[in-house]
Amino acid sequence: MDMHTVVVGTSGTTADDVIAVARGTARIEISEAALDAVSTARQVIDDLAAKPEPVYGVSTGFGALAVRHISPELRAQLQRNIVRSHAAGMGPRVEREVVRALMFLRLKTLASGRTGVRPVVVRTMAALLNAGITPVVHEYGSLGCSGDLAPLSHCALALMGEGEAEGPDEAVRPAAELLAEHGIEPVELREKEGLALLNGTDGMLGMLIMACADLARLFTVADVTAALSLEALLGTDRVLAPELHAIRPHPGQAASAANMLRVLAGSGLTGHHQDDAPRVQDAYSIRCAPQVAGAGRDTLAHARLVAERELAAAVDNPVVLPDGRVESNGNFHGAPVAYVLDFLAVAAADLASIAERRTDRLLDKNRSHGLPPFLAGDPGVDSGLMIAQYTQAALVSEMKRLAVPASVDSIPSSAMQEDHVSMGWSAARKLRTAVDSLARVLAVELVAATRGIELRQGLEPAPASRAVLAAVRRAGVEGPGEDRYLAPDLAAAEAFVRSGELTEAVESVTGSLD
Repeated sequence: MDMHTVVVGTSGTTADDVIAVARGTARIEISEAALDAVSTARQVIDDLAAKPEPVYGVSTGFGALAVRHISPELRAQLQRNIVRSHAAGMGPRVEREVVRALMFLRLKTLASGRTGVRPVVVRTMAALLNAGITPVVHEYGSLGCSGDLAPLSHCALALMGEGEAEGPDEAVRPAAELLAEHGIEPVELREKEGLALLNGTDGMLGMLIMACADLARLFTVADVTAALSLEALLGTDRVLAPELHAIRPHPGQAASAANMLRVLAGSGLTGHHQDDAPRVQDAYSIRCAPQVAGAGRDTLAHARLVAERELAAAVDNPVVLPDGRVESNGNFHGAPVAYVLDFLAVAAADLASIAERRTDRLLDKNRSHGLPPFLAGDPGVDSGLMIAQYTQAALVSEMKRLAVPASVDSIPSSAMQEDHVSMGWSAARKLRTAVDSLARVLAVELVAATRGIELRQGLEPAPASRAVLAAVRRAGVEGPGEDRYLAPDLAAAEAFVRSGELTEAVESVTGSLD
């Protein structure tokens, strides 16, 4: 199998596959076993459709309108109508990677053989992804219950050859034109299929998976920037000793402390806390860095566990069970995903908060143990990094607001049929903003810490720190000196953090970090 091909079977998918499709160029194939399972389940739906008794989603209306029995001649119209009416999103477009993740995860459930769609629906969804056709999905429209309804509906609309989509050239055009250009026949939906395309946690799950991948990298970055700040502040690395963390056995804490120790190995700056201005202990933002970052790591581990379970799930209502029963259920409720999305936003905000406190300490001459005010070249004439910290503080303040949970804010809908919803989509959207902001906050700490280390003339930083200094300067972040236009430096530092170059620079000396 080509390494850029993802095969979708009946048993779910992996986070790596989701990211390969959402952010990469991986092609999708549907396994023969999956197509067989889809065909078997479809026969169950066809048999039910031929019976006079009403079956939800097959021969009835939806939601609060499920009391109406729909005659056979109106059922195709029923399925088209649910897609058209539910494609009611508003606001700015959602990012391409989010839409591709959402579509791929819906495809994963369709291929499970639990939804009752025909094989042509599965094949057409894969064809859209392989062609690089990305439906236009809007920011608002999902309450995270009965699925990410409006976002999924906009995707289903494109499957029908309606609405708008972005082509491989990133131009937005009518979906019908794009399908025709790629030789894709629009799907004419039949019983159950419109509903099956809309009923899932796919949007919030896709965003959770990508946030987990991004946060895993940023937690390592945070360990590095915390170590650099400790070094610039002449702190002690004795608090990072593994035996101290073994007596409070949180795995994330031990991992963060071990990473910081590796960065600081061989430093000539650590251990000077008893010099000119003796202090028994470093401030909490330095001393407790592993405890805070480690708690975030453990939160991330829990979020990944939830994501793995959801990746193995077939979320739809009703579902076709292995024994042939078709049963209504509440598995579309997004609570499990929404909770961890909110939990990660809390962890990201707290990690940003402690990083900002370290930055502020580096800039304050009363607490920086000999560094110039604001790390300025000529304090008074120069302002140094004063306003860089303002920017960092603004980001942290917003992240604290974004940490307010969305998942506790249920709002009833559908004439009180859907009287408790998860708001998981909203939790995911704010987490994406929080993750972006965390990268910027850590970039500012990196700028301050590296400048602080360079101002400690006569003391030799750790080999890993020297590697970071050399790499960050090559990346376009200038060192100490007179004031200059600072925004480009901060942008270069952010790109350096996001690209993985910071971690690569450290690992060129330390070997692999956790």
